[in-house]
Amino acid sequence: MPARSAPTKSTPTSTAPKGPVEKALEKMGLVRDIDLALHLPLRYEDETRITKLRDAREGDMVQIEAVVTHNEVTFRPRKQLIVTVDDGTDVCTLRFFSFYPSQQKALAVGNRVRARGELKGGFLGWAMLHPVCRAAGGDLPTALTPIYPTVAGLPQHLLRKAVLAGLAQAELSDTFAPGDLRQINDQALWTLREALAFLHHPKADVALSTLQDHSHPAWQRLKAEELLAQQISQLHSRRVRAHLRAPVLKRVVAEPNDSPVEPKLPVLLPLYESLLAKLPFALTGAQQRVCDEIARDLARMVPMHRLLQGDVGAGKTVVAALAATICIDAGWQCALMAPTEILAEQHFRKLIAWLEPLGVTTAWLTGNQKAKERRSRLEMIASGDAQLVVGTHAVIQDKVHFKNLALAIIDEQHRFGVAQRLALRSKLRHEGMEPHLLMMTATPIPRTLAMSYYADLDVSTIDELPPGRTPVLTKLVNESRRAEVVERIRHQIGQGRQIYWVCPLIEESEALDLSNATQTHAQLQASLQGTQTPGGQAAVVGLLHSRMPTEEKKAVMAAFVQGQMALLVSTTVIEVGVDVPNASLMVIEHAERFGLSQLHQLRGRVGRGTAASACVLLYSTGDSGRLGETARERLKAMAQTNDGFEIARRDLEIRGPGEFLGARQSGEAMLRFADLGTDTALLQWARREAHLLLDHHPALAEKHVARWLGGKSEFLKA
Repeated sequence: MPARSAPTKSTPTSTAPKGPVEKALEKMGLVRDIDLALHLPLRYEDETRITKLRDAREGDMVQIEAVVTHNEVTFRPRKQLIVTVDDGTDVCTLRFFSFYPSQQKALAVGNRVRARGELKGGFLGWAMLHPVCRAAGGDLPTALTPIYPTVAGLPQHLLRKAVLAGLAQAELSDTFAPGDLRQINDQALWTLREALAFLHHPKADVALSTLQDHSHPAWQRLKAEELLAQQISQLHSRRVRAHLRAPVLKRVVAEPNDSPVEPKLPVLLPLYESLLAKLPFALTGAQQRVCDEIARDLARMVPMHRLLQGDVGAGKTVVAALAATICIDAGWQCALMAPTEILAEQHFRKLIAWLEPLGVTTAWLTGNQKAKERRSRLEMIASGDAQLVVGTHAVIQDKVHFKNLALAIIDEQHRFGVAQRLALRSKLRHEGMEPHLLMMTATPIPRTLAMSYYADLDVSTIDELPPGRTPVLTKLVNESRRAEVVERIRHQIGQGRQIYWVCPLIEESEALDLSNATQTHAQLQASLQGTQTPGGQAAVVGLLHSRMPTEEKKAVMAAFVQGQMALLVSTTVIEVGVDVPNASLMVIEHAERFGLSQLHQLRGRVGRGTAASACVLLYSTGDSGRLGETARERLKAMAQTNDGFEIARRDLEIRGPGEFLGARQSGEAMLRFADLGTDTALLQWARREAHLLLDHHPALAEKHVARWLGGKSEFLKA
């Protein structure tokens, strides 16, 4: 069921030059009649009534009708148009700092006008700043006036005209399955046409709160439609994938020679069992469970499409390595792609240490390699000599040709765009087959997101940490106590521990008054001068950020990993992947500026050894002397829990699904109207009805998805 867009009257059918309005509409993605019909107002203005100044209150948004009694342009303290109007009960000053000659003419003395704006009081009486003005006369509208999201060059009156035309011409017939779908949770559903007509021009007596919180029955219809389109598209993607073919990768099991006649010979263990035997630790029960789930998927001829989620430090990398051994044992290639070179190299070093002694050939591929080294790696990959390929985005470049890629592993999958994930899946060109796909994330997915945005995925969860991980104590510390934090660092260095200090910026910024990594590095070097490690060496303070040359970054990171550096001042380049068991203190400067998930990832860089570890969230209240509501909620959540799943739940509450998901939908929010925090019942209904439509009314299902998603449903397959 491809999600095709049915042609409509507004779909361009000629090559005639487009006017400025058409170009602006196209820029906003408003191409079809249905696009315009679904372009809903940001807010509404009430122009249905006239308010007398004597009845108004300060701060009210009102519309007055009055006669202009004074009009002048003044130049002190700056150029402005000042107009005085009188409605018969009181006078009001209209003030414009930006205006056209035509506006000045329309507000000539003696003209009767209607002005709408926020009413401010003061010593000199009522005033409005930049009100919307028009000539008085004619009947008052009977509906609220919609204010639409727009772009430069597309004024509201032209956009309203386009939306009205689209609404009139759009095909809005019912695409729900016939039967008892006229109500959800005992609430009768409006038709789509009724809902859209109302939301574009609601009556003046409607409770504005029901429009703002999307609880009005018209909104319920829109949200039900949108969620149903998403669920149909993802269910369809899952069913299409069930008909695709992938290499069958069965886990090889060693069979001991118990023959009483033949002497026992040494058994050559399969890679999977060899790796398990050589690991210096035992798998947790959760790791073993997800390994079994992945192994069952790989043994099927249907492409695996699985998300492996686990908290920071839960041991996802070893699970990926074990999956790779199944693939390599079967004679196929495996690729692992990570979003940053530091994270990719971290994986590479771990995998080399685990797999090279077992005879596995691993290739390292990034965009910064020298030409000769890169050519050598590309040849190894093309010939199949490289059984495992680890790298950054370079892995999916056009010049990279695999001999027989059967398993693609993507770490921190939310950092990659849809097109990049699709490109990696297209690297297997073998009799129409696709590689198996394993995506990993240290940002656990809350249940409502798993039900909606990830409905087309199988999800494996590592829900326990390996033994020995020490809990990290999180402290909130005001910037004013910075000197105390530096003393704590001095003490930690004296005990032989290592410390991270994370800054939000690399260099000085005029836009944001935040400490930057370069300046902080210099300050800490000066403050810690004379501090010694237990061995009597002077404490080394390093600097790491993304703009440094690759070789310099590698050298700094290597020095820190090897314990030659006591304190590493860094930007968020160390957010994921860095594993230094001796690091026991993390200081995050301007923590109020970071997202909750990012703070949790950074905190996960410590507590990896046996020493008690701490994370200091150094925050600044700025000139106001107080934190904003969102920043306060984030920092409070960090102090209250170390549980990544609870952190993810609170992060979803604070940020909403659009920001939480990152690049899942190629940077475009696929849910514009529904709220997964409040619309769980609608989502559950949509999951049920998607099956009903696809099974019994496929034509309606195709029409529904085309209406809502157009060509974007393809992205849900990634």
